Amino acid sequence: MGLFRRIKNNKKPLLRQIIDLVPRWMLDSCTKQFKTDKGCSKYRTYDQFVALTFGQLNKCYTLSDISTGIGVCETLISDLGLSQSPARSTMSDGNKKRNWKVYESLYNKLLKHYERVLKSENQRHIIEEIKDHSIKLIDSTVISLCLSMFDWAKFRTAKGGLKIHTCWDDALQIPDLVNITEAKTHDRYGLGQTIFAKNTIIVEDRAYFDFALMLNRIFAENTFVTRIKINTQYRSIEELELPIDTDQDILKDEIIVLTGVKAIETKINEHKLRLVSVYKEDENKVIHIITNNLDWTARTIADLYKKRWDIELFFKAIKQNLQIKTFVGTSENAVKSQIYVALISYLLLELINRTIAKKIKSFSNFVEKIRICLVFYLSIEYVCNQVSQGAKKVNKQTKIAFETDLFSQ
Repeated sequence: MGLFRRIKNNKKPLLRQIIDLVPRWMLDSCTKQFKTDKGCSKYRTYDQFVALTFGQLNKCYTLSDISTGIGVCETLISDLGLSQSPARSTMSDGNKKRNWKVYESLYNKLLKHYERVLKSENQRHIIEEIKDHSIKLIDSTVISLCLSMFDWAKFRTAKGGLKIHTCWDDALQIPDLVNITEAKTHDRYGLGQTIFAKNTIIVEDRAYFDFALMLNRIFAENTFVTRIKINTQYRSIEELELPIDTDQDILKDEIIVLTGVKAIETKINEHKLRLVSVYKEDENKVIHIITNNLDWTARTIADLYKKRWDIELFFKAIKQNLQIKTFVGTSENAVKSQIYVALISYLLLELINRTIAKKIKSFSNFVEKIRICLVFYLSIEYVCNQVSQGAKKVNKQTKIAFETDLFSQ
């Protein structure tokens, strides 16, 4: 085997062990639901999933990289459960024609399958006053694309792009709802008028400040926490007392009603709201947070909005460590398939990092370690906990004789 020596695990390469975390019956169920293997004799849904997952974890930039990486050794091909390595043209056709919804469905099923484990092994910051509430963080990120190549992803006159609208579940510490649209779609329409279960807390950025959406949250008995727009008209009804010796960053806490024309038209002016002003020392500015909850402390409201940083870190992590900025296909189907496989890869990596890795480490360092060992026959546990930086000594060194005139012959 040469490079692919079997150490600590004598059956499967690390890539196959990661892929096996996706139950085969689950992938087969999604395949059957969307009929993605209909008319396929060689490059089936499983083959495409292996190829795209390899591309994500190995950070491949082209189809040729994926084809070469998987086809480097016949034993590796066989141990990945493939009958042959995928050809570039075959992968291109598969990415273009196979319905991306099969991977969206697979991601959602995996979330439900590993829900209990993900919740029990998260490292989230708990706000005591609302520790029993469900918290959702909503935001989006833009991926720039070349309009001449991705003509379906219109953004501006001479620029293309897509937007990944994301709902981050605070208990799971994983996105539980994702919608991919053209970049020109406004944030507040990205997830539609999604309403969550009673008593859910929704934390959003200022782009989601919309009276109709806020009313829907109120009627569904959800709590929204977002930033108020600068030009919003309101009247202060009551200013609440603040702690004297603590929470010095909270400048003001008041009960308000909205008084603008649109507020009156939508009748949100009939509901009392809360406005908390918080000083951000790192940015040297004051932010104004609006919510429909009148009972929690101002500290809780401020800490809730601060949780938005979790979803920002997720966007940063997935862009830096997986392939969602460079695509191996130009069709809408190919791009969305790649993004959902990236999300599946992120879920599997988080699952491994939380349950198997014994030491807390940065996501980037963890992914880099997985990438380096991807085609080695090492157990996941060994890679997570035994492979480390620093020099290692060899107990018995074998002398290697080199040809001195190798290039002169």
